[in-house]
Amino acid sequence: MATINAYKMDGLGNDFVIIDRMVDKVSLSKDQIIKMGNRNNIGFDQIIFLEKKLNNVFPITIFNSDGGEVSACGNGSRCIAYLLSKKINSRLIKIKTNNRVLDAKVVGDQSVRLNMGQPIFDWERIPLANEVDNKKVELELDGKLLKNGFCLNVGNPHIIFFVKNAFEHDLKILGPKIETHSMFPEKTNVTFAQVENINLIKVNVWERGAGLTKACGTAACATAVAAYKNKLIENKVNIKFQEGLLNIEIDKDDNIFMTGPVSEIKKIKVEI
Repeated sequence: MATINAYKMDGLGNDFVIIDRMVDKVSLSKDQIIKMGNRNNIGFDQIIFLEKKLNNVFPITIFNSDGGEVSACGNGSRCIAYLLSKKINSRLIKIKTNNRVLDAKVVGDQSVRLNMGQPIFDWERIPLANEVDNKKVELELDGKLLKNGFCLNVGNPHIIFFVKNAFEHDLKILGPKIETHSMFPEKTNVTFAQVENINLIKVNVWERGAGLTKACGTAACATAVAAYKNKLIENKVNIKFQEGLLNIEIDKDDNIFMTGPVSEIKKIKVEI
C-alpha cells in the first residue's frame, strides 16, 4: 500500500480531494476512487487531479465520487484556483477542464471569482435525447408529469425546475430518477429552485454522480441563467445553499461569472 500527499478543500460544503500530479504521478482506478469517496472513508463529492502546466494554463481532471469522469466543477475549480494562487503567488489563474479554459481571480482573503464561459442551449449539445424546447422540458416519472424543466449545459448538463418551495421535493427520491431519465443520454444535474426575490434564489441540488450535495457551483450558474432567461431576475443574483451564498453575474455576451468563498487548504495523506 502506497501513501500519497493530497489536499482537502471545500466551497460552501461542496468538498474535494485534490491530488497534484505535477508532484506525484498518481493513477487511481474507478474502484479506488469510489472507495476513497465513501463518507466512511475520506469522503468527497469530487476528486480533482492537477496536471502538468501547459503555457501558463493548469489542466485539471475531475471525477465524481461514483468514479465517473466529468467536464466541469465550479466550486472545485475555485478551490483549485485558490490552491494554485498560493503555490505560484498570483491572484490570476487559468484552469483548463476537458472542454473549457476558465479564468479565475482571487478577489479576497478566501474568495474566488471564476469566469465559467457561456451556457449552451442547443438540445444536441446539452445533450438531450430528442429535439424539444429546452426551456419547457417535460419528464414522465412514475406516471406523473414534471413540467417546465429548463435544460442547459454550463460545462455539464443541468435541468432546473422553478417551484414555490424547493425543499418540499425529496431529491433523495426524485434526484436519481431525473438524473438517469432517458431524456438525458449523459445523465444530468437536478435543481429545484425557489426565487425569493430578484436578488436571491434558494436551491435544492442533486449532483450527477455525487448525489445530494451541500452546494454545486455549476448548478448555481445554471439556475441563474435559467432564471435570467425566464425574466425572473436581473443579471446578478445570489444563490443560497445550506452554508452560504454564491454570487452569479451574467454579462451582455452571456458569460457567467461566479464569486464565492473557499475553505482553508488542508494537507492530508491518502493510502492507496
